[in-house]
Amino acid sequence: MNKFELYTSESVGKGHPDKICDQIADAVLDECLRQDKQSRVACEVLASNHLIVIGGEITTKAYVDVVKVAWSILKPLGYDENEFTIFSNIHSQSPDINKLVDKKDKHILGAGDQGIVYGYATNKTKTYMPLSTMLAHELVKTATSLIDKHQFKGAKYDMKSQVTIDWSNKTPKIDNMLMSIQHEASIDRKAFHNFVVNKIMIPLAKKYHLNTNFQTRVNAAGDFIIGGPIGDTGLTGRKIIVDNYGAVAHIGGGAFSGKDYTKVDRTGAYFARWIAKNIVAAKLAERCEVELAFAIGEPKPISFRIDTFNTNVVSIDKIYNAVNKTFNMDLATIVKVLKLEQPIYQKTATFGHFGRDDLQLPWEKINQVGKLLENI
Repeated sequence: MNKFELYTSESVGKGHPDKICDQIADAVLDECLRQDKQSRVACEVLASNHLIVIGGEITTKAYVDVVKVAWSILKPLGYDENEFTIFSNIHSQSPDINKLVDKKDKHILGAGDQGIVYGYATNKTKTYMPLSTMLAHELVKTATSLIDKHQFKGAKYDMKSQVTIDWSNKTPKIDNMLMSIQHEASIDRKAFHNFVVNKIMIPLAKKYHLNTNFQTRVNAAGDFIIGGPIGDTGLTGRKIIVDNYGAVAHIGGGAFSGKDYTKVDRTGAYFARWIAKNIVAAKLAERCEVELAFAIGEPKPISFRIDTFNTNVVSIDKIYNAVNKTFNMDLATIVKVLKLEQPIYQKTATFGHFGRDDLQLPWEKINQVGKLLENI
């Protein structure tokens, strides 16, 4: 292959076993925060065959029936109560961690762990996301919507997509699209393939004024009848590249779902995205990646780095200065400004945590452009 500018991203549907676990974990988190905004939650889920185990550390004043919460995720996916046995093994947060997070001064919040996180933005799409990532998410969102509307006969919610974009000629071209979608045994396989290509893939390419002469692969491995946790084991936090930016940008080492706002794996990544997106929206750079590093118990990042990939239109020193004047990096302030005490997390557990203009998420707002420009 003589192409050197191929960028590939993937997404998975809400019936994927890992994403079932993410949704359950975030639904538990939301229910805790709905009743008690000071909840400390680290919820993990394992789904294997007909067994689901919900574990982790939760300290809260809320009463949450985690088994009931799990069924609120499973039933809309087509499962009934005869298909899974659900166990809960929840205990409270370690007091060693708690005393580092919750300071005597209620206005100070310490990071719940060490961690390195990244935020990224590009001006190549209206969502400031990599094109391949945005398209991969849209494929599964479209297929999911068609199933919801009973317009995709025989299809089920466990699915994957993958999109490769060729940037060799500086303008994007779709090299290939791939989808694997669980289905009923009785489907007409040729009709199923044609539906995915002609009703999902090609309309999406046309929507973004891209080429339609790309390679397609639909259920390339053959039948996909057995899916979800019965076909493959699911774990919370195993789709961190899907949740972030595909292979286009760095990602941190920690996952998002099931973690409250004191966990900087999540909060720091959201904050870094907010900074990067506003830098690009202010046209200070065409691309931007923000790196933050945290230490457990510390109220602010211990290091901060900006990379514009040589696309900045003003000096990098001026961008650093403007960011420092515009964004307060105190963790308690980040939580307040981005409204992270609110139960907003379950809806992020599918189709990515960034570029979600449909959800009006606080870290997706480009509301600091004016201040950045004033501070340049």
